[in-house]
Amino acid sequence: MPTNTTLLEQTHSDYRMAQASPSVNRYAPLELQQAGVALARADASANDKDKPAKVDELAYLAKQKIALTQEVASRKMAEAEVLAGSKEADQLRLQQRSNEADAAKAKAAEAQQAALMAQSDAADAQRKTDEARRVAMEAQTRNMQLEAQLADLAAKKTDRGMVITLGDVLFGTDQARLTPEGMRTAQKLADVLQQNPQRKVLIEGFTDSTGSSAHNQELSDRRAESVRTALAGMGIGSDRVATKGYGEGYPVAANDTAQNRQMNRRVEIVLSDENGKIVQR
Repeated sequence: MPTNTTLLEQTHSDYRMAQASPSVNRYAPLELQQAGVALARADASANDKDKPAKVDELAYLAKQKIALTQEVASRKMAEAEVLAGSKEADQLRLQQRSNEADAAKAKAAEAQQAALMAQSDAADAQRKTDEARRVAMEAQTRNMQLEAQLADLAAKKTDRGMVITLGDVLFGTDQARLTPEGMRTAQKLADVLQQNPQRKVLIEGFTDSTGSSAHNQELSDRRAESVRTALAGMGIGSDRVATKGYGEGYPVAANDTAQNRQMNRRVEIVLSDENGKIVQR
C-alpha cells in the first residue's frame, strides 16, 4: 500500500481549497501550478512506499508552496483593489473637475450674455438719449424760427399765447376785404403755419362802437372769415383755422377819439401751442 500520512492528506485538502479559490486562479495561477508540482512529488514518494518522514518532508514543501500561493493571491487581490479604488478616486476627481469646468463655462456664458444684454441696454439708452436730444434740438430750432417769424409779424405774448394783430389799415374802409399789405401779412402767417403743422389759429374780429351792434357784429365776422379764406387760398386747411366775431366787444381803447376807435377795429390771430390747444376767451 502507498505510504499515507496525515500531513499529506492536509496538503491535498489545502490544494483543493486553493484550486477552488477564484482569487488564486486569477492572481496566482503560476504559484498554484508550482504547488501542484510539489504535491505531485509528495504523492510519487507515497506511491513508492517511501518512509513517512520522506513523504511528510515533500508534503510539507508542497503545503508551503500552497500557502505561498494563497498569500500571493491575497496580496495581488489587495493591490488590485487599491488600484481599482485609486482609479475610481481618480475618475471621481476627474468628473468633479469636469463638472467644475462645465459650471465655470456656463457661468462665463451667463456673464457674457449679461454683458451683451447690458451693452444692448446701454445702446438702446444711448439711442433714446440721442433721439431725445435730436427731438429737443429740432423743437428748439423750430421755436427759434417761429420766434423770428412771429417777431416779423409783431406778435405779442399774452396769457392766451402768441397773438398777432391785424390793424384796421390792412382792410378796406368799413370792408372785410384785405388790402395788398394785409394779404402779405396773411402770407407770412401762412408760412408760419406751413412750417409748424401742429399749430392752429383762432381768428377773432373786433370793431369800434360806431354804427349799430348788428352791423359791427357782421363786419367783425366777415373780417375774421376773410383772413381764413386768404389762408385757405395759401394752402392752410380749414380744420386748422377757427373764426369768431365779437363786434364792438373787448375794446383795447376807449371809443372817444378817431385814433382809439381805429385801434379797436382789428383782427387778432391767436396761435395755438404745439399740441394745437388754444385758450378761449
